[in-house]
Amino acid sequence: QVQLVESGGGLVQAGDSLRLSCAASGRTTGTYAMGWFRQAPGKEREFVAAVSRSGSRTEYGDSVKGRFTISRDNAKNTVYLQMNSLKPEDTAVYYCAASPSSRVPFISQVLTTADQYDYWGQGTQVTVSS
Repeated sequence: QVQLVESGGGLVQAGDSLRLSCAASGRTTGTYAMGWFRQAPGKEREFVAAVSRSGSRTEYGDSVKGRFTISRDNAKNTVYLQMNSLKPEDTAVYYCAASPSSRVPFISQVLTTADQYDYWGQGTQVTVSS
């Protein structure tokens, strides 16, 4: 089992950048596929980005492609989401998620739907003002 804690959220202006971090405790992150999702008020949870267990593959939601970058440092048990050129529509609570190797047998496999993940952080608020 793994526990996830997000940090790095805050209030920024349109065009600014933020870097979110997701620190994992318990088993090392190298055994988990990781992802970021977000949920704005009144909207469904939305896929943002995901990275494979090996870190060799990434996937992004259409609304963030070219602006956001997901990365992982397994030595630090941390996954990052670098968010550039932020827009007001990026305002949401951002959640980190993890799925164990028992559900993700291939180290290059990337998970893009919420139901594929077993563990979730508590979320961090990102607010982008216009």
